[in-house]
This record gives sequence, C-alpha cells and structure tokens, in this order.
Amino acid sequence: MTEDKMKTVGIIGLGLIGGSMAIDLKRRGFAQTVIGVEKDPVSAQAALTIGLVDQVVSYEECIRQADIIVVAVPVGAAVKLVPDILDRFGEMPGQAGHDGKIVIDVCSTKSQICQAVKYHPRRAQFVGTHPMAGTEYSGPWAAQPGLFDGRACIFADSEESAPWALKTIEGLYAALNMRPVYMNAEQHDVHTAYVSHISQVTSYALALTVLDKEKDEKHIFDLASGGFASTVRLAKSNADMWVPILTQNHDNVLHVIDTYIEKMQELRDAIADYDEAKIRKMIEEANRIKKILR
Repeated sequence: MTEDKMKTVGIIGLGLIGGSMAIDLKRRGFAQTVIGVEKDPVSAQAALTIGLVDQVVSYEECIRQADIIVVAVPVGAAVKLVPDILDRFGEMPGQAGHDGKIVIDVCSTKSQICQAVKYHPRRAQFVGTHPMAGTEYSGPWAAQPGLFDGRACIFADSEESAPWALKTIEGLYAALNMRPVYMNAEQHDVHTAYVSHISQVTSYALALTVLDKEKDEKHIFDLASGGFASTVRLAKSNADMWVPILTQNHDNVLHVIDTYIEKMQELRDAIADYDEAKIRKMIEEANRIKKILR
C-alpha cells in the first residue's frame, strides 16, 4: 500500500506517545482516520472525549481495519504483541499473500522486539522505530501536539523491512516532523542506555536519596531550586513503562551504571580530599557537553 492510499492508522496504547502521534497524524493529513485500542476504560473514554482518536475499537478490530498499526505499549507487552499482529495479518479473510498492512513499535529498546520477529514469515511488514521524544507524564491526558517536532526517530534493522513498508513509515515520521536515524537494534540499545536510560536511573536514585534523607516534605517543596526540579523531573515517570525497559536493556544499563558510579566515586574522592584542582578539572571536562548540547 502506498502512502497516498493510506486511510486508517490504528494505535494500540493511547498514552503520551500513542496519543501525541494520533493528534498530529490526523491534524497533518497523514491519516484520514485514527482508531485506538486502550484496555483501561477510563483512559479509553478520555481519549474519545479529548478527541485523540475517531473511535476506540477492540484489538482484533484494529488489526482488521487499520493500514498501519502502531504498538505504543510498554516494551514487555510489545514483544508479544508485534509477532501476534504479524500472525493475524496472514489470517485476514480475502487477504492472502501481500495485504499491504504494516505494524510498527515505538519502544525504547529494540533488540528483543527485533529478535522476536526476525524469522517471522511477515517480518518485512514490521518496521522497528523509536521516536526520541517524551515527557515524564503518562496517559491520554499527557498527549500533546508537536511533541515530536525536530526530534530524531531511530529506525532499527530497517534493512529487514520491505522497502515499500519502510518508505511508508518514513512518510509517517516526516509528517511528525522527525529526522530519521538508522542503526541496528543492538547499537540502538547501547546508545539509548547512555543518553536516555541512565538519566532515568539517576533521576530515580536522586529522588530516593532526597526522600530518604529529607523527611520534611515542606522543606523539599520550599527549598528545591530549578536545578533540583529539572534533574529529578524524570523520577515522576511511570514504573509500568520503565521496569521492562531497564530489565530488557539489562546488560547495557548495568555497564552505564557502573561507569557512572566510577565517575561519582572519583568526584567524591576529590571533594573528600579538598582537591580543588581535581574538582575544577572534572567540572571543566563535563562542561564540554555544552559544545554538543546547545
């Protein structure tokens, strides 16, 4: 199915990412119709009330109706859903052979999902993606227009997707104003451990440290500056999403945590020794990040 014939996008999971995609894919004309699947009835009703989707349907109906199915659920569930959806593509009445349907995921780890479908007979109809955008909030209420504008979208193992499917999904992310980056699934998981997952882990650790040592919540509220608030912001993120990410990317995350602990120990030793020259050197080395992140 070519992009100009695209009619219906189905989104499984109407939270921050799925809901934000729904808004802009419809608003920017990529999708004529957006349908959603949401197991939580409160969230499903909210998605309809807010207008994220045209209709909330069953999982089976979504696969039947949609030309593109977006799997926007926690990665632990996505690993099971993507192969099941590909299985069902082959069971559509009157749609033997190539049916033009595509399934994508938007998860923060890629290796296990890509491995789960690697030898599937319809592997070519799957495109593994990771739009590098988000906030600490969750649920359909967190969805917002323009969330993806100017951000990178990772395409993982794209050479294993059919060229027509890849082109269609490149068009989908172009409609979201994202720039494509291509890498294999293993590379993706290493890089996200360093630039995404470690930020999450350190934010949780800092929040736990403050909550453990500062028993007076009023003092936390009154004295917390902008620096603390921005550093600990990610600690508000949902456990349902992050537990499977951290366990699936186990080896890479542990390596990054070990490196982080080494740097923390080095800085701690310098502070303990009143070594101002060492402290200054480490701070100035860290300042080099300003040349990369502006």
